[in-house]
Amino acid sequence: MPEREAAAVDPDYTGFIQNVNKSTGIDLSQYKEAQMKRRLTTLRTKNGYHTFTDFFAAMMADKGLFYEFLDRMTINVSEFWRNPNRWEVLRDIILPELQGSGKGLKLWSAACSTGEEPYTLAMILSDKKILRETSILATDIDEGALAKANKGIYLERSLKDVPKDVAARYFSPEGLMYKVSDELKKNINFHKQNLLLDKFDTGFDLIVCRNVMIYFTEEAKDKLYRKFSASLRPGGYLFVGSTEQIFTPSKYGFESTETFFYRKK
Repeated sequence: MPEREAAAVDPDYTGFIQNVNKSTGIDLSQYKEAQMKRRLTTLRTKNGYHTFTDFFAAMMADKGLFYEFLDRMTINVSEFWRNPNRWEVLRDIILPELQGSGKGLKLWSAACSTGEEPYTLAMILSDKKILRETSILATDIDEGALAKANKGIYLERSLKDVPKDVAARYFSPEGLMYKVSDELKKNINFHKQNLLLDKFDTGFDLIVCRNVMIYFTEEAKDKLYRKFSASLRPGGYLFVGSTEQIFTPSKYGFESTETFFYRKK
C-alpha cells in the first residue's frame, strides 16, 4: 500500500500547489485533488503548456492567464435566483423573522463569484423596502469575478430564473447583455477575500454561501462552518446550496430550520 501511495505523487503538480500557495495565499490542497487536478490539467493543456512548472511561470507573467486560472478554480458558473424556491423561503420566512429584531440587517454573500447571488439578495430586499437600511457585503477570492460583479452586466441566460416583473424592475438591456440597476449596485460592498485564510467580520444576521463548499475537503469545510458560526449573531442564519446539507449542525452551534437554512443557537 505505501508503494502505491508513493507512486501516485506527482511532484510537478505538488510543486504547482506549493508555488500558488506561496505566491497568492490560495491553498489548492484544501480542494478535492482529483477534481481540481483534472480541471487545471485541461486548462494547462488548452494554453499549450506541458508541465505545471511552466504553466505557473506563465501565469505569473500574464495577468489574463492568472485570471483564467482563478476562474477555472472557483467555478464561476452562476445565475440569478438559482433554485428559486429557496430564495422564496428566504423572502417569505427567514427575512421576516430576522426583521423582527427591529434594526437594520447585516448580510454577507460569501464566495459571491460574479455577483448574481448578492444582486438576487438585493432585489428581494428592495422589493421588501428594506434595502437602504441593510448592509450587504459580497466577497470572493477572484478579482476578475469581482470586477464583473462591480460592472453588473450579464448574459440573458443568467436571468432565466428571475421572475419577469422583477427582471423588468432591476435590469435594462445593453446591446446583447443586461445591466443591473444602479439602485442595487450602490447598496452592495464587493470585497476580495480568501475564506480559508482571512478573518471574518462578526454580527451578521445572514450569511449566504452556496455551491462552494462541495469543492472543499472535509477538513476545510469543518474550519469554514466554525468560522461562519462565529461570525453570525445568535439567531442569525447560514444559507447553503442544494447539495451542501450539514449533517451534524449542532457541532457548529446550528439548528436546522428550513431546508438548507441553519440558525445559530
